[in-house]
Amino acid sequence: MSTLDPAALDTDTLAALNRELAALDAPARIAWALRHLPATHALSTSFGVQSAVSLHLLAQARPDIPVILVDTGYLFPETYRYADLLVERLQLNLHVYRPRLGRAWMEARLGRLWETGREGLRRYNQLRKVEPMQRALRELRVGCWFAGLRRAQATTRQGIAVLEVRDGRFKFHPIADWSDTDVGAYLLLHDLPEHPLAGQGYVSVGDVHTTQPLQPGMDAAQTRFFGLRRECGLHFDEPIAGNGG
Repeated sequence: MSTLDPAALDTDTLAALNRELAALDAPARIAWALRHLPATHALSTSFGVQSAVSLHLLAQARPDIPVILVDTGYLFPETYRYADLLVERLQLNLHVYRPRLGRAWMEARLGRLWETGREGLRRYNQLRKVEPMQRALRELRVGCWFAGLRRAQATTRQGIAVLEVRDGRFKFHPIADWSDTDVGAYLLLHDLPEHPLAGQGYVSVGDVHTTQPLQPGMDAAQTRFFGLRRECGLHFDEPIAGNGG
């Protein structure tokens, strides 16, 4: 099979490929993607609670693969230190992308957007996450975007496929069908360090002002964005917001 063209892939062919990929384990899926999907290949990461799994899998298969981190400027201090630890441990080829609009300037112009309800969160996420990621994919000329999304993470992710086409490029989720147990077992097997906040009840880690630990009676989705939304727009389309200036 030659390199696939996302523009020429019809729905039936995509479905057939996903059936084939479902029968493979994660390393075999990654090997298939690196062989058949167009370069540049890149992996996005938040350096969150479960990020070490995808980082290790891809680093084993392609040590020099670009790893994209969108630094919103509001990550936890523990996340920045965890990123440094994994970059050194796995020798990652890290590319950090930041919003064009600085924190202070954004807050002076627009206020604390994350405190202004759904629309404020949408605009905040567009400015500080979606725009930098789109710029990263464009500047790095990414033809295949790897991401560590899993169906078990949220109801919004239950329908994700291993292989998708988005915005004219391939998007690949090698651990889409992994359970939380699979993730934990992989971390233990490869002696990978966990995020420092994992032991404090955090099941998902994003920005400091929109993330909280899981409390009794809470659903995991309520730990992010005050329970108003689960997704930030990086992996699922949202309307485009203005850029604040």
